[in-house]
Amino acid sequence: MRLASLAAAAAFLVAAPVLVQAQDVTPLVTAEWLKAHAGDENVKIIDIRDNIAETDLGELPYIADAVVAPYASYGWRSEVQGVPGQIPGDEEIADLIGGLGIDGDDHVVIVPWGTDSSEFGGATRVYWTFKYLGHDAVSILDGGWRQYDAAGGERVAEAVVPTAVEFPINVRPEFRATTADVEAALAAGTPLIDGRPEEQFLGQSKSPVVRIEGTIPGAQNIPHSKFYSADYASFALPETVATLTQAVGLEQDEKNIVFCNTGHWASIAWFALSEVGGNKNTAMYDGSMAEWAADPARPIQ
Repeated sequence: MRLASLAAAAAFLVAAPVLVQAQDVTPLVTAEWLKAHAGDENVKIIDIRDNIAETDLGELPYIADAVVAPYASYGWRSEVQGVPGQIPGDEEIADLIGGLGIDGDDHVVIVPWGTDSSEFGGATRVYWTFKYLGHDAVSILDGGWRQYDAAGGERVAEAVVPTAVEFPINVRPEFRATTADVEAALAAGTPLIDGRPEEQFLGQSKSPVVRIEGTIPGAQNIPHSKFYSADYASFALPETVATLTQAVGLEQDEKNIVFCNTGHWASIAWFALSEVGGNKNTAMYDGSMAEWAADPARPIQ
């Protein structure tokens, strides 16, 4: 991969976040920051890459000082009342996180592969989970493994074996929109942002988990791929996020709800609008179209 010059080549569109001090927490951190702080006492790295053992990374496939919790198999999402991809119950998710050795004082750094926006969405979804549970000290490694490896990050033969601790939670319901919230938003004219690819938004195709083609009436479309550069392994700048949201008529701090099929791609849009763009009035519809379209009585555009 052409990774040595990733940041420079992408400067006009996307860029790595500013290097921060160890005590600071920003939504995105650089590979250089992670290399410098990986051994800090209260920095806990979660490697959410799927299928690590099936790659050709040789005898050193893991990130130094990281625990492994694959996005697809660790239990970050589950089926709830027939709706796939939901956040598990409070006690279950708290036990999962505590099982990684993470407590309320830790700065969590999430590392995906960084291959494209959809895969990077695993990191934004886990990030949203921490925020929803009331844990603000969480970041994502911008560019994921791709940037870490390109920067010469230390690789090891085995991942950290964590000691389980208690992870405290303080659920913040304003981060998560329900079907009732979406119905209220429709009645009030609150903007709805569909983060799916354009062809799904237009009803030209659909996910297998969604009953019927189409979108929620009145929704605007910002495809998740607009927020992440697969070529340069970097998340969009605040200016890019602002341009994308302004293009669909969303004001800077205007209340809105983002959705997709199951709350995966929507987490990319939520992260972009709320964490990078600074709109703290953004909520994510966890059930998304899988839940909305399940009831034929709900309107579909």
